[in-house]
Amino acid sequence: MSKIMSYVIPGLALAAAIGASTAAILSKAEAAGNAAAGEQVFSRCMVCHSTKAGENKIGPSLAGVVGRKSGSVPGYDYSPALKAAGIIWDEQELDKYLTNPPADVHGTKMVISVPSAEDRQNVIAYLMTLKDDHTTGAR
Repeated sequence: MSKIMSYVIPGLALAAAIGASTAAILSKAEAAGNAAAGEQVFSRCMVCHSTKAGENKIGPSLAGVVGRKSGSVPGYDYSPALKAAGIIWDEQELDKYLTNPPADVHGTKMVISVPSAEDRQNVIAYLMTLKDDHTTGAR
């Protein structure tokens, strides 16, 4: 019986580890936000930002923003602070910036924040769906 147990115990430990890892991955995916809810929240942002590539408004187009370097949309007049920031927009950087843009990048033109953590995560999930297609302007 001890020989059988020497196989069972490591097998159970492995199964527990796999289960815990899966739960952690699912939990992180849920924390990433809901893109459909983010699109609703983003409707407030559309006064200043477009989701179409090459269409700048008061703020730059946010098509393809995730993975892009700050201050790099062609044709938009960024603040010197955002141009020099050298931020690559990922989930963490967007969350920090949207929490309080002037505190994150002193001298930025953007002064409107997204105070709700849930709204920020949802907006970020939505921004992750936007593609930068200059030929068609499609998302």
